[in-house]
Parts: sequence; structure tokens; C-alpha cells
Amino acid sequence: MSTDIQTIRKLAHLARLEFNEEKEQEMLQDLNKILNWVDQLRELDTEQVEPLIHMTEEVNVMRNDIARNQITHEEGLLNAPRKDSDYFRVPKVLE
Repeated sequence: MSTDIQTIRKLAHLARLEFNEEKEQEMLQDLNKILNWVDQLRELDTEQVEPLIHMTEEVNVMRNDIARNQITHEEGLLNAPRKDSDYFRVPKVLE
């Protein structure tokens, strides 16, 4: 399977991309390589291959999410570049 330059232009339009002529040719070559690779994959016999649900058999082990204070309020303010008594001083964001 191969595509032509008109297909590249239509895809670029749909994706809101703009290519110069050199990049169009590059994209055309790359797309044709991808489509050729997909054609090669279609030739494989996958009748006996089970579909994958996950890439590995590993399962995430989750811990309970328990809120707790790891440091005190004073310890948290020690690394503050600027502070005002019990609060962090930050630049004004809203006007």
C-alpha cells in the first residue's frame, strides 16, 4: 500500500499542519514506510495468538492513602525563600 502527495496534503489539512514541498516529500516517504511495515505485519499468522490486555503480568501494589503530617509547620517554613510569620510569601498572581 502506498499513498500519494494528495493524501499527505489532505491529512495535513485535517491535522491543521503546513508543510513545504521538501517536508511533504519527507512525510510521504515516512508514511509509506509505516504503511509497508503494517502490510508486513498483516502477513503474519496470528490465529493462535491471544490478545494482550496488559504488556506484563505485573500488578501494581497500592498502599492505603493515609493523610498525616510528616513535618511540622515550622519545619515546612524553614526552606521558604520568603515568609511572613506563619505563611509563605509568594508573588501576586491575580490583579
